[in-house]
Amino acid sequence: MSKRATSRHPRPSVLRTRAAVLAAGLGTSMVLGAGAAFAAGTGTAAAAAPAVVNASSAVAAQAQAQAKAAGAAKQAVAAKAVAAKAVAKKKAPAKKAVAWVKPVTHYTLTASFNQGGAMWSHKHSGQDFAVPVGTAVKAAGSGTVVKAGPNGGGDGPAYGNAIVIKHANGKYSQYAHLSKINVHIGQSVKVNQKIALSGNTGNSSGPHLHFEIRTTPNYGSALNPTAFLRTVGVTI
Repeated sequence: MSKRATSRHPRPSVLRTRAAVLAAGLGTSMVLGAGAAFAAGTGTAAAAAPAVVNASSAVAAQAQAQAKAAGAAKQAVAAKAVAAKAVAKKKAPAKKAVAWVKPVTHYTLTASFNQGGAMWSHKHSGQDFAVPVGTAVKAAGSGTVVKAGPNGGGDGPAYGNAIVIKHANGKYSQYAHLSKINVHIGQSVKVNQKIALSGNTGNSSGPHLHFEIRTTPNYGSALNPTAFLRTVGVTI
């Protein structure tokens, strides 16, 4: 009995040992399998990350390209507008400088040059413009004031307050019967510059401006002012 019992014991032990080894192997496989699955999952996530980054970079690049294109288009439109403005400016006719103007703007013509009458000891030496007292009187052309003051600026009391301007073409313009003088002898004036206010001083039958064109600064050298103004492009 004792021998038989001893001889049978090793077999179950071997079986248990094999079972243990198999179990251990299966466990290792299971452990390794889980590790491999985890590693595979990690690999998939790691592979997805660069794809997301690449897509984001592509969107940013596209936005940058669109912004750059919009900026270029805006610059092109601005350049086109500048070019069009330059062309329009080049085509526009240059404004010609005005050399002569009427001495007053709104008026009624009354006594004319060389007209006879009881008002004058000789024939009328200028052109009269009927205007209210205080009307702005303008320099008919650019020049230098050579006479300014009462007593016709030296031409006599009949003119009242008067101004005489010397012009570059050798002619002189005279403005008489003024209520106020705004310039002085030696002063340079520009065409259309306000030099006085009209009045009714001196030998005058009513408010008006007496206007002359002369060949000298003095009385007795008058030309037809209306005809002269026409030669310089001014019609009254």
